[in-house]
Amino acid sequence: MRIRFGFSLGFAIFAGLGLSAFGLLASAWYLKVIGVILGLAVLLPGLLVVSWLFQAKYQPLIEPENAGSGMQMETWTVADDGQHNAFTDLLFWHEQYWLVYVSSPSHFASNKSRLVLSRSSDAHHWQEVRKFDGAGQDIRDPKFGIVHDQLFLYALLNQSFDPEPYKTIVTHSQNGLDWTPFEDVMPDGWLLGRPATVNGSTWFAPAHRTDEGSAVLLRSTDGLNWVIHSAIFKGKVERADETALLFSKGADMLAVTRLEEGSSIFGSDHAVTLISTASPPYTTWIETARSSATRLDGPILFSAHDQIYAVGRRQPCPGARSGIRDRFRKMIDKKKQGSVFSQKRTALFQVGKNGSGLTFLSDLPSSGDTSYAGVVVQDEKAFISYYTNDPDKDYPWILGMLLPTRIQISMFNFTRLLPEEK
Repeated sequence: MRIRFGFSLGFAIFAGLGLSAFGLLASAWYLKVIGVILGLAVLLPGLLVVSWLFQAKYQPLIEPENAGSGMQMETWTVADDGQHNAFTDLLFWHEQYWLVYVSSPSHFASNKSRLVLSRSSDAHHWQEVRKFDGAGQDIRDPKFGIVHDQLFLYALLNQSFDPEPYKTIVTHSQNGLDWTPFEDVMPDGWLLGRPATVNGSTWFAPAHRTDEGSAVLLRSTDGLNWVIHSAIFKGKVERADETALLFSKGADMLAVTRLEEGSSIFGSDHAVTLISTASPPYTTWIETARSSATRLDGPILFSAHDQIYAVGRRQPCPGARSGIRDRFRKMIDKKKQGSVFSQKRTALFQVGKNGSGLTFLSDLPSSGDTSYAGVVVQDEKAFISYYTNDPDKDYPWILGMLLPTRIQISMFNFTRLLPEEK
């Protein structure tokens, strides 16, 4: 992958130089104009990428930021094979840790993408179980579920280069080794998130539609057949994307939703994390907060010691660093969430009581294209799987999408987190 990227970058630079030279040497004025314009159009983006690569190498990533929590973590790499490994989920089932992620040439659509399923007894040493493909389509965003003690694996199919998945598919297994063929998940067009249950007989899952910008709660008794139970958010000007949910005390439900406005590559001033709650029977959702702490891309929720935590993508505040690239970044994104030219992190947040907001706790070692975590809580420890570019090179998000990424797991002890919220 690095060789292909380097060849493409070198070709762009030399093509830009060649076209510019042709324009300068041409005798006709219109050929001069065309040559110079085309040459610069190809050359300047190539030189910008070179400057990003140069600064990422010689201006290494600072230590992960934290909000004074004093938390310490241990981090190790699970997969780093030169592919763009991304979109993880993590589960503990039948006395084993189960990990799934996507292996692909880049962040963007590819019919070469595969889901890689692995298992481990200690979360450190992993054995690959099998791979799943999309039958000629791009496959991404896998999510685990446990339904009637069977392991379910949901995934999304995509046909757009800039990913806009259009369908959820599912397979399931009684032992994690033998799997049923993929089948479509209904209702059609809804993109399913992680399912959860409070009673072991009815499962609920968040879902969103890319064409509507809406998020709903789905209901099922078997993990295969789903129906719309209630509306979490109805998109109009704003657009709901990925949603995660968690049952809290008293069987109430809390949801966090990636909320966007527009699709500009420079991000949006109004992109936030929507926090909502619902009480049984979960037919009515109450918006409790819109947190500007981050637009929580690829969110996941978990709880420990009566506190709720969230993990997702964070965009550090512009201006924390110096240099040409950072001044350029300040000009184009200011405080806009979701800019492809900004730095990114995978980060841990605390969710306020009754869904009152998000409090930043700490970054995980990460940079570039990153996030989409899975979480397992075992013996007072949280194991968090996620993907990232090389954390020692602080690439902007757009460049990180084209470069190799690795799968990492960070582990921390809850006793080192902030004291219980009062």
